[in-house]
Amino acid sequence: MSDKVRVVVIGSNSFSGSDFIDLLLGSGEYEITGISRSSEKSELFLPYKKNDNLQSFTFRRLDLNKDMKEIVELIAVFRPSYIVNFAAQSEVLPSWSAPEQWFQTNVIAITNLVRSLKDFDFLKNYVHISSPEVYGSCSGKVYENARLNPSTPYAASKAAGDLSLMTFFKNFGFPLTMVRSTNVYGAHQQLFKIIPRSVIRIKMGEKIQLHGGGRAVKSYIHIRDISRGEERIMMRGRIGRTYHLSPCHGVSVRNVVKFLCDRMGMFFEEFTETVGERQGQDSVYEIDSTLARSEFDWRPEISLETGLTKVISWIEDNWDDIARQPLEYEHRP
Repeated sequence: MSDKVRVVVIGSNSFSGSDFIDLLLGSGEYEITGISRSSEKSELFLPYKKNDNLQSFTFRRLDLNKDMKEIVELIAVFRPSYIVNFAAQSEVLPSWSAPEQWFQTNVIAITNLVRSLKDFDFLKNYVHISSPEVYGSCSGKVYENARLNPSTPYAASKAAGDLSLMTFFKNFGFPLTMVRSTNVYGAHQQLFKIIPRSVIRIKMGEKIQLHGGGRAVKSYIHIRDISRGEERIMMRGRIGRTYHLSPCHGVSVRNVVKFLCDRMGMFFEEFTETVGERQGQDSVYEIDSTLARSEFDWRPEISLETGLTKVISWIEDNWDDIARQPLEYEHRP
């Protein structure tokens, strides 16, 4: 085994997990094992598959809800210094139909995992990827100690999972840090998400549905900026702390879609239509990231305009492949 820093990334097939792996591999300093419940996707969605240091990555297909024994055994043998867990049931709308599935993964499975890991002395930091949706609708100066006030079953399951994991830090000194980042986007994202879906609809000449007219304010931040912050939290974060990663200001979904239409030479009014708001939709997601900025000298580097333009280019450059992909979310229990 190499003398590189050993990291396990759970949820390695996710948009955020795969970009994080790509960032770590790019440095040449890490030996990484990725775990995900599904088979590896193509390089269209997994940027690390083109990384020059791919030989430092190993993938294992394992499910937190079904293969806990194998996951814990793998970690015991690999002996990583760091574990970063991106795995979650993450979509809001379907969580209303089967909330027990969200609680199974986002609370019970991760609690069982940490219970099994708490006595491993080689582990320096377990980074849990949470969500600002645990706060409910938030604006102004929302800090890491804000009251949890979830508005959906998905958000409630994430809040419950966060609280459960914190008991292991409080009672056993488990080396836990948490990350709550705002609305990530970028190339390689799932096609049902609002930004890639909007670009695809425009290219196909189809209208974009704006829930509530697109008035909800999101804090969009490029995935690579988030990955950089997560690496710093993994390596330098204070155990027991929660860190926010966010831009300074939010922007409405409406304005994001308008930018995409303008950049692609289409009229916003012709390519959009207003539909009803989503159940439990929070009106604003704006959180304060002063702590991460002050402790790690971290800040977003990729402007929204630059990032959105790169998404357009990614879709146009891979259009033949993307046009064959499903464009709607497919729920897997």
